[in-house]
Amino acid sequence: MKLQDRDWAGNPLVEIQEADLSDVDGLARNLEGCEAAVYLVHSMTSAGAYYAKQDFTLASKFAQAARKAGVGRIVYLGGLGETGGALSKHLASRREVESALGSTGVPVTVLRAAMIIGSGSASFEILRYLVERLPVMITPKWVSTPCQPIAVRNVIGYVVGALLDPETAGEVFDIGGPEVLCYRDIMRVMAEELGLRRRWVIPVPVLTPRLSSYWIQFVTPLSHEIARPLAEGLKNPVVCREDRITKLIPQDLLTVREAIRAALVKITEHDVATTWSMAGPIPGDPDWAGGTVFRDCRQMTIQAPAHAVFQAVCRVGGGHGWYAANWLWTVRGWMDVMAGGPGLRRGRRDPVLVGYGEALDFWRVVGFQRDRVLALRAEMKLPGEALLDFRIDSQGIGACTLQQRALFRPRGLFGLLYWYAVVPFHHIVFRGMLLGIQREALRLAAMGVAEPA
Repeated sequence: MKLQDRDWAGNPLVEIQEADLSDVDGLARNLEGCEAAVYLVHSMTSAGAYYAKQDFTLASKFAQAARKAGVGRIVYLGGLGETGGALSKHLASRREVESALGSTGVPVTVLRAAMIIGSGSASFEILRYLVERLPVMITPKWVSTPCQPIAVRNVIGYVVGALLDPETAGEVFDIGGPEVLCYRDIMRVMAEELGLRRRWVIPVPVLTPRLSSYWIQFVTPLSHEIARPLAEGLKNPVVCREDRITKLIPQDLLTVREAIRAALVKITEHDVATTWSMAGPIPGDPDWAGGTVFRDCRQMTIQAPAHAVFQAVCRVGGGHGWYAANWLWTVRGWMDVMAGGPGLRRGRRDPVLVGYGEALDFWRVVGFQRDRVLALRAEMKLPGEALLDFRIDSQGIGACTLQQRALFRPRGLFGLLYWYAVVPFHHIVFRGMLLGIQREALRLAAMGVAEPA
């Protein structure tokens, strides 16, 4: 479902299949006929503190399925870092996955990378938001840790090259860009490319990885579940110890500055295909049967075609806001951040386009039918479950009915108190949103906006 709206999904050479990595037999059927498989699975967003155990289990089952299906080889993108007991849990988990993938005898090509610089990458987003939002940073001593970042386009080049070159089968390669910098220097380059004044970085020895992760969660869009493993890994030097891959698969390696510049151009042009916030399991609409369910349902007829109304609906969130009472949404976002939620910091991937599984501030797209339905499930911290959906029924060429529903199933007494506390604001927020969508739809219709292909 997440991949259906990608530009390449309609390519006749591409076949999208849904697979369950915990089902060896089913996965083997999915893999039948595959000469090679690229393994890019990570469980930090779905398994929380138990991600290492789940990653090892899933990799082991994938290896069993690959052998059963007759897959010729596996290419795995892992993590750099010295071996030994000092390795962080995150990087140690990457080593365990390497071992699991090779446990059934299928040849595995391992590409070990440090920070990958590219629009949408979690590590890149951490640095970008820290630099954008903090002119003065009190940081742990990890800012002096050496790192050898690599541009995402160079990573893709190595993955494709490994698939094409049989000499890489069964080998482990370190991959990195042409420079080794500490994180402080990478932040300096980031600030310069963002056109910002010099950022003052003050390292102190008292910030533990746990405290660093909470600080990262507060300042950036990343959740604590993602931030902590990444923060722990920052203590380890991640520098290539060999460069055999550069001779087998030669390519022009981007410097850190060039990689950051390319990523920022993608963001500016709204050409970010995927982001870290799209990872993880995406449940469908909640099961609202049984128990107390509060509803705020509103409806109006709009003198505009369905595709114009749908496009107006799909512009909610991010820089565009929520059409009404944006200050209330901002306050709710800060409350969510303080409670440990994502708040409004995730924004959205593209100011216009929306796809299944994407994040829109602290909502997630769990239902998407073009020109008909957009359903959002709340990922903010709530004493219950919340769903906001929009349904469009065409009334002819130039008119349609828009139904907007906010559903909330409370959890315990606090859930009931929460609902009654926010009800007074619903007329401002939800009625204003409906009117704002109407205004935007009429504006798009007047402009003659074309229906998406």
